[in-house]
Amino acid sequence: MQLESPRLTIRDFRDEDFASIHAYASDPRVTEYTMWGPNTEEDTWKYVGEIRRMIEQSPRDSYELAIVLKNSGQLIGGVGLHRSDTNAELGYCLNPAYWRQGYATEAARVMCRFGFEELGVNRIYATCRPGNVGSASVMRHIGMKQEGHLRQHLWFKGRYHDSYLFSILKEEFDGRK
Repeated sequence: MQLESPRLTIRDFRDEDFASIHAYASDPRVTEYTMWGPNTEEDTWKYVGEIRRMIEQSPRDSYELAIVLKNSGQLIGGVGLHRSDTNAELGYCLNPAYWRQGYATEAARVMCRFGFEELGVNRIYATCRPGNVGSASVMRHIGMKQEGHLRQHLWFKGRYHDSYLFSILKEEFDGRK
C-alpha cells in the first residue's frame, strides 16, 4: 500500500527499514510519551513482525505505515490508523531530526483522508499525554477537537498516566483537503 502527499510517500514498512525504525524507536526522546520503548533491537524486530501480520490481514483493519521523504527516500517515522467499526485511531511517531517541520501534520492529514475516503470511517480519534505539546499541536493542525482529559486511564512504565482525547468527524474533515 502507498499514499502520497506533496513531500511524503507513506507506504507499508519493509524488513530493510529496520535500521531507520530502530533509530527512532530506541530514542528516549521519542518514547518519553509512548507506552513502549525505548526499544531494544529485539523489541523493534517484534514490531516489524506485527507489521507483517497487519499487511497480511484480509480485510485489513490496521495500518502501520512508513513516512518517507520524497526528495531523499529517507524513512523518517511511522504513522498508523486502526479501524474499529466506524471509528479509527490515529498515531504517529517521527525521528527527532524531523520534528517541527510539518511532516507529522502532513502524514496525519493523509491518513485521515484515507480513513474517511477509503475505509469509510466517520470518526478518527487520537490521544496524547498532557506533556506532549507537539503531538497535541499536530492534532489541532489537522482539525481535531479536544474531547476530554482522561485521568489516570493508562498504566505503563510503572505508573498511571493521563491522556488528552482528540477527534475529527468526516463532515469536519471534508473541507480540509
